[in-house]
Amino acid sequence: MITAEYLGMPLEINDLDTENLDYFSHCSRHDFRLQRCCSCDLFRYPPTTACPWCSGAESKWVAVEGRGTVHSYTEVHHAIQPAFKQHLPYLVLVVELDTQNGKPSIHEALRVVGNLTTPDGVLAPRKDVGAVGIGTRVRMVFTDVAPGISLPQWTIDEGAADKSRVWRYPLE
Repeated sequence: MITAEYLGMPLEINDLDTENLDYFSHCSRHDFRLQRCCSCDLFRYPPTTACPWCSGAESKWVAVEGRGTVHSYTEVHHAIQPAFKQHLPYLVLVVELDTQNGKPSIHEALRVVGNLTTPDGVLAPRKDVGAVGIGTRVRMVFTDVAPGISLPQWTIDEGAADKSRVWRYPLE
């Protein structure tokens, strides 16, 4: 079992949760890997015991490039956990990975959730939060929490070529 604390919240991965133990074992080495189904060859996230596309039970862990485009986001202005208060506002991103883009369909592509952070894995400052929207190019970074657990997070991909097609929810 892995136990840790992230910004005042307890984290625990039980020994029976082998898929998440494997996933976070890779992440702890800053090695982003996802399960690829041995039957239909599609990646899946989050880690599961069977493929959501074909129900195949066998999979292998394969290195995946952690780059993609913001598909959706939530901008949090009210911290439920007290430790997040100093980081307001912060973003929770749903990122569509470049890997397996548009498969198995344009509506069910490979998407990974994480916070917007600085390149060193700290929750992003207000100026970065305000610059990110749907269409922003991001790359994966890791936030080291404790031995054996690092959280995959997202930072703005400064090297991305196209930055012109970003859409943000209108501000009130």
